[in-house]
Amino acid sequence: MTQAQSGDMEDPTEVQNSGFSSSMCSCELPNHELSKSKQLNEVAIVMVPFPAQGHLNQLLQLACLISSSYDLPVYYVCSATHNRQARVRANALNPADIAKILFHDIPTPEFSSPPPDINAMSKFPSHVQSSWDASMLLRESTASFLRDISSKSRRVVVVHDYLMSYNVQDVSSLPNVESYIFNCISAFTLYCFICLFYGMSLQLGEELLKKLPSPEGIMPDEVRDFTTSQNPYIDIRSGDIHNTSKVIEGKFLDLLAQAEINQNKKKWAIGPILPTKLNHISNRNNICLEWLNKQPPSSVLYISFGTTTSFSDREIKELAMGLEQSKHKFIWVLRDADRGDIFTGKARKVKLPEGFEERVKEVGLVVREWAPQPEILAHPSTGGFMSHCGWNSCIESITMGVPIAAWPMHSDQPNNSFLVTEIFKTGLIVREWEKREELVSAFTIENVVRKLMASEEGNAIKKRAEELGEAVRRSTEKGGASRIELDSFIAHITR
Repeated sequence: MTQAQSGDMEDPTEVQNSGFSSSMCSCELPNHELSKSKQLNEVAIVMVPFPAQGHLNQLLQLACLISSSYDLPVYYVCSATHNRQARVRANALNPADIAKILFHDIPTPEFSSPPPDINAMSKFPSHVQSSWDASMLLRESTASFLRDISSKSRRVVVVHDYLMSYNVQDVSSLPNVESYIFNCISAFTLYCFICLFYGMSLQLGEELLKKLPSPEGIMPDEVRDFTTSQNPYIDIRSGDIHNTSKVIEGKFLDLLAQAEINQNKKKWAIGPILPTKLNHISNRNNICLEWLNKQPPSSVLYISFGTTTSFSDREIKELAMGLEQSKHKFIWVLRDADRGDIFTGKARKVKLPEGFEERVKEVGLVVREWAPQPEILAHPSTGGFMSHCGWNSCIESITMGVPIAAWPMHSDQPNNSFLVTEIFKTGLIVREWEKREELVSAFTIENVVRKLMASEEGNAIKKRAEELGEAVRRSTEKGGASRIELDSFIAHITR
């Protein structure tokens, strides 16, 4: 998703914190609904997200999907700051659905929230490490909350981020509580990571293996250690949930099941969990959507590098020149990476080349605020997406049938970009991962934009992206593969 800083405004649909909300009480229902309500409310679902935007976002989407579709009470448990962040940035979610979620603020130790280092050689957002470290001190508060909820429920179902496995480990001591890991990355990337960790060979075929990006440089050693520190606690889980669809990653879901050491865990591929029919628009008067309404179909390139990427002044200059020279219409979300606490500190005022915005005002829009990304990608005027290839952005773009100009920065992004460009063939690479420390020139950017937006190759990529998007959206409808998986998961936890 695109990023935000201290300029984020509080959502006017502010949500009440936890305790079973009055709207969930069976006493308000008609008599004929009482028995159904009592049966459903015997099961409480607790979401425990990791405090980073791409993780907060996905578990809030799932919380709204389950609460609105199955009428189950859903808690969302995180620090007060990150609960507020999740609500403020709830793109494409209906406020009425968010209002049903029972947000519970976990006391979190204070942490430093420095700005990103825009000139760092590595794009990994190491400046938020203190926020992540603080999130590892929530075990006791989480356990206390679960004990309280479990005393009032027949069953408590904890759905947690992999990176919160340590914090939820006490589910094993509560007889009526069970946990499930929600995987925020693609099945393909998770399969690659597991094979790498256990020293297993990847079943991809010789040609693809030659092109697969190296894992070198995807994250610092201390972050790798932080991730693997969760491993001793993952076997507590009862199963795995994936934000992907069998329609696009069926092969990798099967390979993943074969590669995992503990193969008796249940698995559900329920994605995409974002709304595929945007009946609710976050802000119909948003400047991006108003501007798009005036543009021809499939004519605009949307550019955003998510909430964990910052560009240096030199990189921004090259990107600006490349976009201007391409002569193609664009919306560019120009923001730095999030701080650990997005509500602290001032956003950097990014300098563009002198006169740039005036020269491109007829063809381009530069946005420095939080942008409604799902709505932008779903808009008929959007014809391409230049992206860092975080899984949120990938699954949104795939779902909306928009081709990607892939520019991976760190973590799972190189593998996601490979999945999009080499396996799905719904995108082009801007910069190969092996050249990540080289400056991407305006000339390179200009050529990629022209190829994606106005060439025979680009048209073929667009057609494949549209077809894949159609298939993915169908999978979430009644009788579709992902909807069947979601129904199966709900039937399992309410058994």
